[in-house]
Amino acid sequence: MAFRRTATAVLLALFIAPGGSAASQQVTSQESPAWTRGTTCYEVFVRSFYDSNGDGIGDLPGLIAKLDYINDGSPRSRRSLGARCIWLMPIAESPSYHGYDVTDYYRVERDYGTNDDFKRLISEAHRRGIKVLVDMVINHASSDHPFFQAALRDTASPYRNWFLWSPRRGPNNRWGANNWHRSPVRDEYYYGFFWSGMPDLNYGNPAVLEEMKKVATFWLKEMGADGFRLDAIRHFMEDGAQSENVPATHAILREYAAHVRRIAPDAFTIGEVWDSTGALLPYYPDQLDAHFAFEVADSIVSAVRTGSARGLLPPVLRLQRELPASRWSPFLRNHDQPRTRTELGGDMARARVASFLLLTLPGVPFVYYGEEIGMTGAKPDERLRTPMPWSRARGAGFTQGTPWQRMQDDSLTITVEAQDRDQRSLLNLHRQLIHLRSSHSALGSGQLMPLTASHDAVVAYLRRDGDQIVLVIVNLGATPLRDVSLASTAGALLAGSWRGRSMLGGVGAAPLTVDSAGTMSGYVPLRTLAPLEGFVFELKRN
Repeated sequence: MAFRRTATAVLLALFIAPGGSAASQQVTSQESPAWTRGTTCYEVFVRSFYDSNGDGIGDLPGLIAKLDYINDGSPRSRRSLGARCIWLMPIAESPSYHGYDVTDYYRVERDYGTNDDFKRLISEAHRRGIKVLVDMVINHASSDHPFFQAALRDTASPYRNWFLWSPRRGPNNRWGANNWHRSPVRDEYYYGFFWSGMPDLNYGNPAVLEEMKKVATFWLKEMGADGFRLDAIRHFMEDGAQSENVPATHAILREYAAHVRRIAPDAFTIGEVWDSTGALLPYYPDQLDAHFAFEVADSIVSAVRTGSARGLLPPVLRLQRELPASRWSPFLRNHDQPRTRTELGGDMARARVASFLLLTLPGVPFVYYGEEIGMTGAKPDERLRTPMPWSRARGAGFTQGTPWQRMQDDSLTITVEAQDRDQRSLLNLHRQLIHLRSSHSALGSGQLMPLTASHDAVVAYLRRDGDQIVLVIVNLGATPLRDVSLASTAGALLAGSWRGRSMLGGVGAAPLTVDSAGTMSGYVPLRTLAPLEGFVFELKRN
């Protein structure tokens, strides 16, 4: 039997092993690649984005056909979203619709196309200024993977120690669940944290990490990918009933990340640590470039749902204190969660406010495909990942055939085509704000300075990068508010008089006078704040 080595043993092995110690111990720059500055990323489920051949399944040629929707390469264009990065959910060969159980790490899923199709995607994306991140699933493989099948059937297989086995069911995890699954071949158990069809890889065996480095090299050098989103990284190693965030997991990530930086210095790696900010911070400074800010996501959705700004900014400010903005990523919801508008009771106005907040906060934001038009979806998972409704045409413009998954009930009204024509639509708000993040450094990468508002339903903050300053105000409430005043701490702005130009069109802000201490007090930028509305003003000193 080949149990996973203890976390302590693996930790020591990674730091002492020849060829691994220097890479493991190096502390890298606190900054991510330069291209992340002001960037917004777009999460795509290829199966549901656009079908090019009528089989009902989205594919890579279909994604290539829709790249201009994501970014057409023109900084002045307002017909594209303006996203400069796409994250592709798993595209390697897999027996499942979602791809999170890989059978061949070196081949594109046949439903999506070929390796050459992916290379053509890279070429076309780069021509438009879009970076491409691939979802790298290396915590576990598929139970159909040839290595697992060999290990399952032959205890003398060279791949036996690539997975975790026990003659009896192992301990429950700290939530009381058991992740050990009975073998269909003999009287034994194997470990799979998520599901019996996803046996965990044994990182106690150095050969596993070496193979995953080879996989990374293949996608970066041979296929041309610009980086990775790494799935489920907090579960790489276990220590008894502790199944997340153990020290050996950090050691593995240091080694993996150092390899990626060595072969592709401009690559970007972002990890999924679905946990609190306190659990997230130990994954810095020398592991992946960035991680998703789940606590920020929840704070945005909660603030919009309740109409109260009280709990919105603390998670943002904590991350800002600890990390550069390029090293953490806010989002609203992803492929594992009910869609944002569904979480907000189907209310399009609230979905609009949530997106407004996301795209005016610091960090490198990620937008889940369809979020920009207010797609809906609730569990089971397939219904969170339904096809994109492009138009009122047959198959909602997604396919000429029968969609692999039934469209959402509102897919004939909530479409890209309909919102493209509406200047006040959620889609056009995304276009405006994403382009502003790219072109205005204060909004794209500036520091956030919170302001105090005289009403709990209002959140206000400055974003500042050198001389560029932006004022953001949002009324989270469902009613108009009059004469809401703002105040700041000392040193927020230079003393003197200021003017505020609306960056989204409409009236500017009232003149602002800052006292000799650099304090804003009793400032009423607009006499009336419309309900569920956000405002962005560029501040200039007179």
